[in-house]
Amino acid sequence: MTQEQVRLQESNAQSAHWKKFGPYLTERQWGTVREDYSPDGNAWDYITHDMARSKAYRWGEEGIGGISDDKQQLCFAVALWNGQDEMLKERLFGLTNGQGNHGEDVKEQYYYLDSTPTHSYMRMLYKYPQAKFPYQKLVRENARRTRQDAEYELLDTGIFNKSRYFDVYVEYAKAGPDDILIKLTVHNRGAQKARVQLLPQLWFRNTWSWDQHTPRPILRQSQPAAVHAEHPELGHYHLYCEEDGDEAPQLLFCENETNGARLYGLPAKGLYFKDGINNFIVEGQEDAINQEQTGTKVAARYQMSLPAGQARTVRLRLSQMWQDAPFAGFDELFFARQQEADEFYDCLQQTLPASPDVRNVQRQAFAGMLWSKQFYYYDVAKWLDGDPAMSKAPASRRQGRNSTWRHLYNADIISMPDKWEYPWYAAWDLAFHCIPLAMVDSEFAKQQLRLFTKDWYMHPNGQLPAYEWNLSDVNPPVHAWATWRVYQMDKKLHEGRGDLTFLEAMFHKLALNFAWWVNRKDKSERNIFEGGFLGLDNIGVFDRSAPLPTGGFIEQSDGTSWMAMFALNMMRMALELAKHNRVYQEMAGKFFEHFLYIADAMTRGGDGAFNLWDEEDGFYYDVLHTPDGVRTKLKVRSIVGLIPLFAVEVVEQDILDSLPEFTARATWLLQNRPYLAQLVSRWEEPGKGARHLLGLLRRPRLKKLLHRMLDETEFLSDYGIRAMSRYHLEHPYIFHTEEADFTVQYVPGEAESSMFGGNSNWRGPIWLPINYLIIESLQRYHFYYGDNFKIEYPTGSGVLLNLQQVAAALAGRLTSLVLKDADGRRPAFGANELLQTDPNFQDNLLFHEYFHGDTGTGLGASHQTGWTGLLVRLLQLRG
Repeated sequence: MTQEQVRLQESNAQSAHWKKFGPYLTERQWGTVREDYSPDGNAWDYITHDMARSKAYRWGEEGIGGISDDKQQLCFAVALWNGQDEMLKERLFGLTNGQGNHGEDVKEQYYYLDSTPTHSYMRMLYKYPQAKFPYQKLVRENARRTRQDAEYELLDTGIFNKSRYFDVYVEYAKAGPDDILIKLTVHNRGAQKARVQLLPQLWFRNTWSWDQHTPRPILRQSQPAAVHAEHPELGHYHLYCEEDGDEAPQLLFCENETNGARLYGLPAKGLYFKDGINNFIVEGQEDAINQEQTGTKVAARYQMSLPAGQARTVRLRLSQMWQDAPFAGFDELFFARQQEADEFYDCLQQTLPASPDVRNVQRQAFAGMLWSKQFYYYDVAKWLDGDPAMSKAPASRRQGRNSTWRHLYNADIISMPDKWEYPWYAAWDLAFHCIPLAMVDSEFAKQQLRLFTKDWYMHPNGQLPAYEWNLSDVNPPVHAWATWRVYQMDKKLHEGRGDLTFLEAMFHKLALNFAWWVNRKDKSERNIFEGGFLGLDNIGVFDRSAPLPTGGFIEQSDGTSWMAMFALNMMRMALELAKHNRVYQEMAGKFFEHFLYIADAMTRGGDGAFNLWDEEDGFYYDVLHTPDGVRTKLKVRSIVGLIPLFAVEVVEQDILDSLPEFTARATWLLQNRPYLAQLVSRWEEPGKGARHLLGLLRRPRLKKLLHRMLDETEFLSDYGIRAMSRYHLEHPYIFHTEEADFTVQYVPGEAESSMFGGNSNWRGPIWLPINYLIIESLQRYHFYYGDNFKIEYPTGSGVLLNLQQVAAALAGRLTSLVLKDADGRRPAFGANELLQTDPNFQDNLLFHEYFHGDTGTGLGASHQTGWTGLLVRLLQLRG
């Protein structure tokens, strides 16, 4: 057992709180719903990037490479100034949704390089230009560009040319749960001497301005280069700053308070504000900092002049205990934690190829997953009504966004999709996050899934919260799938001992969620579902979460398929629980029956309804029902028609033999409902007994669907399965109405429409979560059919592979997005030569939200290791 595994055990047993401090700051608190108190709900304009340095936040804190305690009371992060910028670099810059030609986007260059699950060791890299940061140029150029143009990125400005930048490495190593060693290393990558100011900052989240009864914490200088932090709940901490030669760094104090004079023209009232350190350094305002060396925010000022190619390291220590010699043994302990991180990942990566590149990619993917934890705080009732010490919230708020979610109270560490572009949880994203997270910390993965079913998260009606912009929006119901997969992974880790307490608790809450879907989303009560948006943004002909321009409603292939998958996941959990408590046999039978009726509706139209399957095309389509009674198949070949693959489960005979009540109910249904019996296949293998296949696709339909999916002129690209068939490049689908024509065309890159903000595109790019489920489904079908079921891969090639081989080949295509090819190039880096060839760039990875359907170039959010982190699993599956 490695030392990191020991720490995980101690953390899980609560004998040592190793996760008390971690990377829990967000990268963007401004422009979020939580901080928006405007009458019109325009969150992007209520607090802007320019306002952020002067505005004390209500619900969270942001920073570069920052850490905090798990309640985000005490925060630490890095600030920088190159002597050129108009403001300190305290936070990451990016465009708002309205400023970007493809929606909101961070315009910085930074990488998460390493982290253990307890954050005993962490490392990240921020690349800071030596020239003036081009804030306005980025805004102007992206405003000039249309949706048909590519985004204008920081790299495109040329600011990194000739290596005129600083590489700033931020590293943490824990001596103990409350004792953190910090190492900040600044490299001058340029060919000339350059000056920079390094400003590590410590501050308290402002909790006192919103309630007059909350006491104010305090920071004060305790000795040269040392700060004493005192908090009424957190207690006492000390920040020790390494001296600059024989001279202590200058400590600059202010308050984490809003500068009302700058933002709103209010009287200053003699306070030292949040932007005091910025104003003192950048603008030379001597009175902006507190000369009495006390406040709620402090920076240690290190002024550096670095020769070309040289580096300098600054050491700090944040400790609950007083340290007489804070840097004694510092380097030795840091080295030990680095070695322990290496040992942990060496153990984890034993089944990977020995390739350094493969192992580096996987380790950085894990780093991105672990750095993307965030303290997420949102009390909807208080947000709707306003705080006691502040002015009341606008009356419009009480009937507006999230007003039906007054019960929701979030104050937890949650895995975020991307801490700049999506610094709020998304229910279906999080389900995918938990698969790679379970590989390094299964307890955290289980805790994440459990959170969303707690009474203060889940709506009383059974709905799971989607995301803060609209908690009532509908995401695909993948929580049950993730629960079952994480349970299996955790069970394997513990040598066959499954966490039945976790599984049972999740089962009961997910049964409520299943009932919500059945009662709310099956309008015609025919087991055909209309989930609305379902997380696929612009994939449909219409905005599926809004009233249709034609009137009527859409019966969704994906919504119905997700529900069939949900039913099978619930059945499988119930069967596992029934091994230990026979009462669950009845529940297993209930979900078995639910699946059969959904499958029947999709397979033959159930009670005579219009079928979602098109035999001529060999594909599933959505069906539009208009008020005049006309039913129209919306013949768009997209992943909407591939999602039926996901509803598949194989049940072995020994399970049925051990659960007689479930087997009796299943047998009765199949004998007395013969039209349902055809939905269950049975295959006898000599010496191994029988297996039963439950799936939406029988062999003939499966072959037809896979024939289309594996066609390189349609769905199959060099880098995985596209979200839409390439057929629609030359043959766009057009739906005519009297008012307008609605067109869907293959768009392999960034979105060309503004639907759902236009910041992501499902009309052609490659998305990891869907590809992952396709691969997993192929494995399940192979488990049933075995090596005798073969399909052409690619279609038309004449090469026949079994479904396990196809799954491995797809995993190989997907992982090739980020791995170096024979020429040493990574497709995800696109045509950018700096990323592809510069030794200070080429091995630092970004994990994009999605990838270009033809070239594999990374697009969308650049740090969405969240579900793109599924690559860590695919690296072990690739052929």
